[in-house]
Amino acid sequence: MQAPAPLDTPTLPDGIRARILPSVNGLAMHVLEAGEPGRPALLLLHGFPELAYSWRKVMPALAEAGYHVVAPDQRGFGRTTGWDAAYDTDLGEFRTLTIVRDALALLAALGIRQVEAVIGHDAGARIAGTLALARPDVARRVAMMSAPFTGPRPLPFGTEGAPAPPAPDIHAALAALDPPRKHYQWYYATRPANDDLMRCRQGLHDFLRAYYHHKSADWPGNRPHPLRAWVAEELAKLPTYYVMPLEQDMAQTVAPHMPAPEAVAACRWLPDEELAVYAAEYGRTGFQGGLNWYRCNTSPAHTAELQLLAGRTIDVPAAFVSGAQDWGIHQVPGALETMRTRFCTRMTDCHLIEGAGHWVQQEQPAEVVRLLLDFLRREG
Repeated sequence: MQAPAPLDTPTLPDGIRARILPSVNGLAMHVLEAGEPGRPALLLLHGFPELAYSWRKVMPALAEAGYHVVAPDQRGFGRTTGWDAAYDTDLGEFRTLTIVRDALALLAALGIRQVEAVIGHDAGARIAGTLALARPDVARRVAMMSAPFTGPRPLPFGTEGAPAPPAPDIHAALAALDPPRKHYQWYYATRPANDDLMRCRQGLHDFLRAYYHHKSADWPGNRPHPLRAWVAEELAKLPTYYVMPLEQDMAQTVAPHMPAPEAVAACRWLPDEELAVYAAEYGRTGFQGGLNWYRCNTSPAHTAELQLLAGRTIDVPAAFVSGAQDWGIHQVPGALETMRTRFCTRMTDCHLIEGAGHWVQQEQPAEVVRLLLDFLRREG
């Protein structure tokens, strides 16, 4: 992949600068920064389908509050290069611990020994949480957004002479529903997924518009509530962007929810000129890098190494921030409560922001900044 130049767009707010660091765990890593080096540092980690650009609305205010704010395009995304964009690649380069090493290597390259907080959104919440779990000496605090994180699955215990019974096949159960369904994460792990998105009938820009709209507070169907259990009948209550029609791809799934032109014109949190940045970046790179994260996360062969950390808890001060209209907080039944009461031993903050769906730091940036600064300024 040819190395691009740092991001240069008039939609990037004043005070944010872009550059590429040439040697970060084998990557040329594209980074957005705000605030002066040497100040207490914040590391911001995006999710899917996002970029470092997804933090543009909160970075200037965090810098103004006295922080050096660093947001990379993570491995598989945007203008960071050095990763393989093919489906048939070594998935080891996309495992969670590899991406955590990327974050640590970035901090080392910048001369930062410790961050005031690592803050992750969506899939980035898992990376932030794993970093805080593995290296509490590096992350003084952790804030996870939109995706509760409960750590690695526990090691099987007391199985000598009594092997655990096989788990129910949730995918067969979803496919047996009327109408039949499938889970989006396992769809994203399939070979056709990237081409489905890149060659979709509506075009990349309109696919992203419908996808972002469908998961935001702008879509009136986002009225989340807890689910009772990880069973097909309960998961079927999730919107179709999580539990999809069996015979549709994601572009087909979200197409009926494309907002009307007047709704697009009224969208202040993601106007078309900002959406065009995402469309241009994914149009250049494709989605396979990010989709490989899903392939690792849904494969026992790639999650097994995380059991090195099984049984540990996050013991630094922790916060969780999400949109009140975000179904993501409930897509794994019980995860939010487990994170709050057992996995994070010092979770002082848990906030659901009204008027925000899944893209909380873009939909309600001022409130996100207010809550983060309150968390950061509180005595640990």
